[in-house]
Formats: sequence, structure tokens, C-alpha cells
Amino acid sequence: MITSTERRAPTRSPPRLAAALLIFTELFTWNMSASAEAPARNADVMSVETLYADLIDEAGVVNAIDSGLFKIYEGKSGEQWLARYARQRPLFLKRLANLLDRGLSADDVRAVKIMRAALDSTLPENLRKATYSFSPASNNCENAARKDIPAEELRDALYACFEFFGNNLKFEGRTISRDSAISLLGQMDDADRRKALFFAFAPLWESVNGKDEPDSPYRRRIRDAAGAGLHDSPIEAVARDLSLTPAECEQWLVRILEVWREVTPPEPVEPWDYRYVAGGADRELAAAISSAGILPLVKRYFRDLGADLDAPGVLFDLEFRPDKAPITYTNYITMGRMVEGKWRATRARISADFSDSGLYVLNMLTHESGHAAHYRAIHNRPAFMDIGDDFFCESFADVTSWDVYEPAWQAKYLGHAASEAAGLRSRFTMVTLESTWALFELRMLQNPGADPNEVWTDITSRYLHIIPHPEISWWAQRVQLVTKPGFMVNYGLGAVVTADIRSRIRDSLGQFAAGNPRWYPWVSQHLLRQGLQ
Repeated sequence: MITSTERRAPTRSPPRLAAALLIFTELFTWNMSASAEAPARNADVMSVETLYADLIDEAGVVNAIDSGLFKIYEGKSGEQWLARYARQRPLFLKRLANLLDRGLSADDVRAVKIMRAALDSTLPENLRKATYSFSPASNNCENAARKDIPAEELRDALYACFEFFGNNLKFEGRTISRDSAISLLGQMDDADRRKALFFAFAPLWESVNGKDEPDSPYRRRIRDAAGAGLHDSPIEAVARDLSLTPAECEQWLVRILEVWREVTPPEPVEPWDYRYVAGGADRELAAAISSAGILPLVKRYFRDLGADLDAPGVLFDLEFRPDKAPITYTNYITMGRMVEGKWRATRARISADFSDSGLYVLNMLTHESGHAAHYRAIHNRPAFMDIGDDFFCESFADVTSWDVYEPAWQAKYLGHAASEAAGLRSRFTMVTLESTWALFELRMLQNPGADPNEVWTDITSRYLHIIPHPEISWWAQRVQLVTKPGFMVNYGLGAVVTADIRSRIRDSLGQFAAGNPRWYPWVSQHLLRQGLQ
């Protein structure tokens, strides 16, 4: 379903595919022309943007402190940064409200629109609830079982369940993280151990979906999310990006999974064996990948692409810490801006908890490092200093993370390569699972009264050849399912855009799986530096 050789194309293309992909390939040309000459900025808008930049910085610092990364930043505690934010916010609101749209350039109008939208997202009144680092004490997992809990509190409680159970899976007398367990399922040779590790997730599944009763926490959560309809969901946002309808998005996901069903062996497999059957490359390369060694590998790769992740401004928070966020993510500490006449680039941080290693973990860290490189590439006015909508930024982060499955990458950075077929099987097992979650969420949002176990079982047995187990909620592995229902479409359909961008870069620069020093300067200039503009 794409022109790139990275995926076998089906015999028929989804409707409007060529036009949709053209939107993304034309971004390269647009960004070159957009950076040529910036229009004059209104002085009042510039003044408000300066306050906005201060608030963005203060919000980022508070979030970083709340994550546990550090307690003091530039000599101030979290409470001091929060107090500074609280003092400046009213002035920002007043000046923003007084801005007049008439007489402004198109860029100034867009900047004002972005700042006003940020009042409900980036700059909320209760700053500390707008971060992945929710406090487990105030958002206890046990609250998810309460039937009278408001929608936002239910979301926070379910998030806490991923912190409490997902970060603390009990297996063979030790505690491992959710991501590390997923990685091990592709490597572990003993079938009984694999099954035992798979069922170590059971406390998490049950905290999210109970016994699959009609008023389980997840089923109440999806009904709350569906109340606004698809028009207010990530699925509709992705549909807009691709000039599609949600129904056409569903067709795309189905076609991806239909192709996967056609090209994979038809023998049925148990869910606890699924990643193992596809994980030949994971096992072959396991000995070459250590937990301590993955960060130097990733940094070396990005350095070979022209991006220095050792430069001041990128912090890696990879060590285990109690109450650490149960999701691997990248965020800013402070956004790039002019300070005393000089450009200060974005300071980004990557948070993860990898108690074990493997190709899956290596892919995840490379993906997050792609986000950090994206942040660092943006060089624009304060209102445009962000990495953009979820669909584009997740698609771009996989442009580099897919390379860890390439023989050329493995030979250079691991000293040994799995076969191309094994690498592709591992990569697209991950991609198609994300498409499966995306289709699952789309159908649950369309029909929130459906049984999620039955919906998941129908999809996985039909397209992935997985033996049905509707008695267990083994779909409940991704935090996004409860924090932002519909979010998985950014990965499930993002793979189409990832492959297309990779193809366009190769056509312009040549191969980059084993490094290419022109890569980062080129994508920064042609695709990333404009941020939200």
C-alpha cells in the first residue's frame, strides 16, 4: 500500500492514497520555501510570545522535576518554578485576551491561535496534572474500581495502574518492567517460561478491565471517551491529516492487516508465543545487546547521522526509580528560544525504564531519541516551538528506529547481522501489532458497548493467526489505551508515512541505515526546523 520497497504492496490501493502521501512529500519543498523569508512580526504579539516562552519553560521544568529526574533546576525547586509560573500566567492571559487579530500577518494569526489553544493543553491551570508523572498518591489505582469516579479521575487512576502493576511485573522472583517483559517474550526459548511471563501481566489486565464485566474500569473509560464521538478523537485528527474519513482510516488498517495475514505462516499460535515466533532476529542478536550498551549504540548512530545527542541539552533518564512514569516518552525541559541575542536550543529529556535489553528495547530508545533530535532541530519563534501533531511526530521518530532491524545497521553497530527476512519479520510484527491496537480502538470508540475482549480476539485471530482467548484481557498492555483512547492510530497508520519519508530521504541522500552525516542537517532544514509553522 506504499511505493516504498519496505512493505509488500497489495493489489489495490486504498482510496486517495497517492493524494494523501503527497501531503507529506510536499512538506520537504514547503519547508525550504517557508524558511527563506520570515514576515515582519507585530510588536504586541512578540511581547505576548515572550511571556508564552517563559510559561513553556516553567511548565517544562516543573514536569521534569515532578518526573523525579532532579529536584533543583538552575538553583530553584519545583515549588519555586511553579510559583513563578503562577505569577506570570495572569499577565499572559490578560495580554493574550487584548490582542486584536485584525491587521496581523498570517503567521501572527496562527501564532495567536496556537497560544490560545495552549491554554487548554500545554498551560493548564492545574499544571501538575498535565504530565505523565501523575502522583500515584493522588491517583491511586484502586480508585479505578469505583463506579462513581469522574472521567478524568478514572483516567488518572488507570494510568496509576500501569505505574503500580506495569512497572512491577513479578516473574521468577524478580521485578521487571512492562517493556522489558515484552522484549523477553521474543527471546525466551522455554515455552513454559514464556507463558508464565505472559501471565505475569494478569494483575495489570485485571486492574484495567476487571473480569470484563460491562462496568469494568476500561469499559467505563471507553464509554466516556466515545461520548464526544470520533470527531474529537485522535482518529479524526489523523483522518484530517490524510484527507480521509475515519471509515477510510479503518479500511487502511484492515488492508495493512490483510496483507500481514497473507504473507505470514497460517499456523495458529498462542498469544504468549506470538512475539517469539516472529522474534528470530531478537534471539540471534540478544547476546550483542546489553542494557548498559544500548545508549552508547544509539548515540553513536545519531552521531553518524549528524546529530550529537551528547551535546548539552539532551538528558537520558533510563534508571529504575520507584513511581517512575510507566511509559517511555520524550519531553522538553525548556524550549529553544533567543536568550540575550543568542539561540538556546531546546533541552529535551528521555524517560524510560529498561530492566532488560533486546532489539525491541533498542528500537524504543532509538524512537525516543528521534523525538529528541526532532525537538533540537526546531528553530523558530516561541509559538511554533513544538514538534507538531502526534501523527507526524510519531511517524518521524520511526524513520530512524526502523533501522535497528536493518542488516547494515546491525553489522556496523552490533558487529553481527540477522538475516534481512528475520529483521523484517521482527520490525513488521511490531508495526502490525500497533495497527491491530489502532483498529481495536477505532472499533471500540465506534461501538463502546462492545466487549473489548471479543473485539480484540476477533481482530487477532482473523489477521494475526492468534488462537482465541476471549477470557483474558491481554490487549491491555499499552498505556495510551487508557490515557488517550484512539491514540494508537498514530502508530498504526503512522507506519505508512514513516515508510514514505524514509523512501523520500533515500532518494535524496542515499542510504542512511549505517549512518550518513548529511541526514540530520538535511531533515532539519527540509522537514523539522519550522516546528508548528
